[in-house]
Amino acid sequence: MERLIFHVDVNSAFLSWEAAKRVKQGLPDLREIPSCVGGDPKKRTGIVVAKSIPAKKYGVKTGEPVAMALRKCPELVCVPSDFELYVRCSRSFKEICASYAPAMESFSIDEVFLDMSGTRLIYPDPVATACEIKDRIRRELGFTVNIGISVNKLLAKMASDFEKPDRVHTLFPEEIPEKMWPLPVRDLLSLGAASEKKLIQSGIRTIGELAHKEEREIQRLLGEKAGHHLWRYANGIDDSPVKAQRDEAKGFSVETTVEEDIVTEEQAQPILLSQCDVVAARMRREGKKCTCVAVTWRTLDFKNRSHQCSLGNATDVTDEIYRHVRKLFHESWNGQPLRLIGVALTGLTEEEYTQMSLFEDTEARERRKKMDEALDTIRRKYGNDKITRASIMNMSSRIGRKAKAQMNDEGE
Repeated sequence: MERLIFHVDVNSAFLSWEAAKRVKQGLPDLREIPSCVGGDPKKRTGIVVAKSIPAKKYGVKTGEPVAMALRKCPELVCVPSDFELYVRCSRSFKEICASYAPAMESFSIDEVFLDMSGTRLIYPDPVATACEIKDRIRRELGFTVNIGISVNKLLAKMASDFEKPDRVHTLFPEEIPEKMWPLPVRDLLSLGAASEKKLIQSGIRTIGELAHKEEREIQRLLGEKAGHHLWRYANGIDDSPVKAQRDEAKGFSVETTVEEDIVTEEQAQPILLSQCDVVAARMRREGKKCTCVAVTWRTLDFKNRSHQCSLGNATDVTDEIYRHVRKLFHESWNGQPLRLIGVALTGLTEEEYTQMSLFEDTEARERRKKMDEALDTIRRKYGNDKITRASIMNMSSRIGRKAKAQMNDEGE
């Protein structure tokens, strides 16, 4: 039995969801005017998350600072993000999609794969079925989607990226020479900028030219693993299944982009402790412990760095994780100003055994575990914003007092 896969992708999701909400309120449709979803333009961290087609005509780009977008288009309407709305809209469109398919994989908040294999008796015309799903989402929820149809996930997703919005496209194997091979190599799914540069330097500019090269030649250019993967993709080969359940988490991480550059360890510490608190709580919720801790950061020239260490014993205690993170940061950061900082926990396990040190204060460790449990219980009941560790508040206020004193000294 030949596989039949749909890829359903919400058109400019965040902006579409904001627009649908506002249309119900009698407000102008954001999709029909220059508009974007983004952060506060007065802050450096305010970036364009999603843009309308009219905004795109002014050169507004996703990921650029909102302040820059406003310089390109002074009449740009910028609305703040509303993640509660996005979760509700995501859930609603996925419920409609799931009602048609034996198996659905949530690929992201605004994308799903549907495995429609074996449904020919119920839905004999795949294109008509896709149009029915698309039109139902638009009619019931007020926003549009693109749907790509093929025999595997790769080709279905490539098809959904063809002309937008509110369209259904097919990309079956026999259509690859006409619809996919003439496209520039940058359009091939998962092919990054570095690989694109190497291919173009070698005279390979289209997906078709990549597909017609010997696989060994592509592996010499891009490496054995990447070359094999991209050569197969260029030829439309993808055996990955539609997974109804997500893979078990391989790690937990969090990153924070700061409004003011981090230039001292004292500034970094409350952020790192807060991040350790967040990821450790998420890990405990899944009944896991970590055996590897990492700290990451990004400098002002957008270069990323990370430093990690393996732990002697698996742990889920926030204070223990923070102690390692703080040590890693101290050992590896060379003082360059930072705009982003993060923590990652990997090497997950469910083991309960811990080899105790003769010098370890077991009573203190139990107290820390009980405090973590108490904090987790309060947050589950009342929300994450209802309680903060005193140590985080103390560090933050200390930094604030120090900064204020420095400003007073400079003003004298």
